[in-house]
Amino acid sequence: MSEAKTTTNHDEIRKWVEERDGHPAVVRTKGKGGILRIDFGEPEEALEPIEWDEFFRIFDENDLAFLHQDKAGSGGESRFNKFVERGRKT
Repeated sequence: MSEAKTTTNHDEIRKWVEERDGHPAVVRTKGKGGILRIDFGEPEEALEPIEWDEFFRIFDENDLAFLHQDKAGSGGESRFNKFVERGRKT
């Protein structure tokens, strides 16, 4: 299984997402912001597309880090990702 990496670098995150044909999205919650997601095109009604500027504003305001995997255990490209608190690996 490929090792997961964590980053807060906006350019790295955007590159990883776009290489996998993903787009920034959010599930809106009460108040400003929401729960960040990466939309890979699978139907998910609650996802609202957002621009990268808003995505990274929410990302930074919530002190998040991006946990992601480059390769799947089979050796193919992985789309595994999740948002974690900064300084946390899992």
